[in-house]
Amino acid sequence: MRNLTDHLSQYAAYHRDKRNILTHLVGIPMIVLAIVVLLARWQWPLAGLLVSPASVLVLVSVLFYLRLDLPLGVLMGLLLAVVHQAGHAMAAWALTPWLGMGVGLFVVGWVFQFVGHYFEGKKPAFVDDIAGLIIGPLFVVAELVFALGMRKDLRLQIESRVGPIKNTGFGATRQHG
Repeated sequence: MRNLTDHLSQYAAYHRDKRNILTHLVGIPMIVLAIVVLLARWQWPLAGLLVSPASVLVLVSVLFYLRLDLPLGVLMGLLLAVVHQAGHAMAAWALTPWLGMGVGLFVVGWVFQFVGHYFEGKKPAFVDDIAGLIIGPLFVVAELVFALGMRKDLRLQIESRVGPIKNTGFGATRQHG
């Protein structure tokens, strides 16, 4: 079974252009929120709680992230809890605004993704490995953690496998250390 470094390195191999990463920092959260919004509309009672397909997806995702790495898994859990709450609030909207928000976020999020991969000159990671769909949100959070100067060990392990992020005019290439 692949570990955190394996998953993030495989995903990072498709994301070495800083412009691509920046588009993912916008697009992936939009897509995640869109999926939660669209799946939160339907709820059923279970053990005194209202459960939706979005709730199940968030729970399974958080368990996956926790299995890979406790600190990043907890952070992902906190972020996904916020997304879950927002998504359920939007799912309560009238049909047209709910559907417009869900589909709009999804489409615009994917536009950001494909623009980024145009810059990168590579196809999206999920084309070769469907796990890229669940690793994408973790990759975005890991990149933010790296930008804050944390988890240098993990960043260096990934870069030793796939190389540093390319300088594309949005700032300097990452330096080891």
